[in-house]
Amino acid sequence: MSDTRILKIESLEAKVASENLDILTGVDLEIAKGEVHAIMGPNGSGKSTLAKVLAGHPGYEITAGKVLFRGQDLLELDADERSRAGIFLAFQYPIEIPGVSIANFLRTALQAHLADEEELDIFDFSDMLTERMSMLEMDVSFAERHVNDGFSGGEKKRNEILQMAVLRPTLAIMDETDSGLDIDALKIVANGVNKLTEEDPEMSILLITHYQRMLNYIEPDFVHVMVAGRLVRSGGSEIALELEQDGYKNWKNLKRVSPSDGAGVPKTA
Repeated sequence: MSDTRILKIESLEAKVASENLDILTGVDLEIAKGEVHAIMGPNGSGKSTLAKVLAGHPGYEITAGKVLFRGQDLLELDADERSRAGIFLAFQYPIEIPGVSIANFLRTALQAHLADEEELDIFDFSDMLTERMSMLEMDVSFAERHVNDGFSGGEKKRNEILQMAVLRPTLAIMDETDSGLDIDALKIVANGVNKLTEEDPEMSILLITHYQRMLNYIEPDFVHVMVAGRLVRSGGSEIALELEQDGYKNWKNLKRVSPSDGAGVPKTA
């Protein structure tokens, strides 16, 4: 296995655990260190399900395939172990936690990522949090607010990026982080992500989105199209531009198409 490859997904299938409803029908994907991959697709195609499955959401059951993260069987780890191993999920709909300040939430999360015998110094953490918020152009008073309680959509998404900045994951999965954002909020969030990847060139990003507009600000190395629970095409940014112009009408009922197949025209099954 190449030492640059951090995630390898092979023939992954999954369903809703409480129902006989298949969502992922054979996903194959590889991500190397420092790469930014974008997955686009219509509603119901399985994009968010893939994000949740990788993060260890208990609402989904794996029925086939395997996932290796840094050479380790990811599916053998629970959600907490995956987080401590270096996987981070920025939620499409971040939950509210009234009564818990962002500072306390982040300090607890960071402590959980340290070795059992290592104690996080509260003053060092405070300095680090202040520096992270400054990098993301956030007022320090933000840290004393309760997690997402009464936040606007943009504030919730900025809080997700702050969590990324503090935890510094190996692989950040961003599930439709652009949803509900106006153009100004989108630029702020994207700028924060770009600063983090500039600071840590080995951080990898899996960006799930409906729209090409997000990719104007976070430039992907690869773009994948997901339809009916599988990736039907992979290539460069030109794919996102095609989708922005033509939508998904030409991408229904397709078989897997590799970049080597040529001209970038969808092939019918």
